[in-house]
Amino acid sequence: MHTTDDKLKAFGRFLEVLDTLREKCPWDAKQTNDSLRPNTVEEVFELADALMADDTANIRKELGDVLLHVAFYAKIASEKNQFDIADVCNSLTDKLIFRHPHIYGDVNADSADQVAQNWEQIKLKEKGGNKTVLAGVPSALPALIKANRIQEKAANVGFDWDEPSQVWEKLKEEAYEVEREIQSGSKDRLEAEFGDLLFAVVNAARLYGVNPENALERTNRKFISRFNHIEKRARECGKQLKDMTLAEMDQFWNEAKTLE
Repeated sequence: MHTTDDKLKAFGRFLEVLDTLREKCPWDAKQTNDSLRPNTVEEVFELADALMADDTANIRKELGDVLLHVAFYAKIASEKNQFDIADVCNSLTDKLIFRHPHIYGDVNADSADQVAQNWEQIKLKEKGGNKTVLAGVPSALPALIKANRIQEKAANVGFDWDEPSQVWEKLKEEAYEVEREIQSGSKDRLEAEFGDLLFAVVNAARLYGVNPENALERTNRKFISRFNHIEKRARECGKQLKDMTLAEMDQFWNEAKTLE
């Protein structure tokens, strides 16, 4: 692994290249915050894909792409005399020190849970920080991730079940209410109850130490793999899926399971 000096030199070289490209490359020179934003979102999802696949080579590549966007936004801001990458780094470092009083101060925190609880309390006290516990949850987050973050933040200030096992009665209650609304015929109320059920499932996953986003994506990938196998076997048999019975497709599905 590289020394600190090596890392600083590499980061400096990267910033110099970015400065040159911003000045001399027509594409880089025309970029703005608005033009870069969609690409940034895409790069973050590509990094997430690489992380889910535990693909070391792609993780390194995608981290570089994300770093490029961070530095690019700072470069644009520096051109407007707003801030530069040094301000970004110093602000982040100051925040990390302030939010880790168990390392840089005299606060005791012997577990990750205690650190998380302290983190939320500190954020509420910060100048310019979150005014409420849930204010720091971005409104644009996908609903599944947002539900998990909401529950984590609430739990960090003590709003949580005493025991994980208590969540199962809540799940049964929400499932019953979904069944009841199916009978009522109200689509609006049914959507609301499905939302409550999904929220409870996310809560259950969190309580048992499972990231619900990762769990669902794992199942998505498993389903895609198995369904692709069904399509492949159907082609080999000279059939189209729309002409197959569910039993025939289920046979290939079970075949895919045995190959995993």
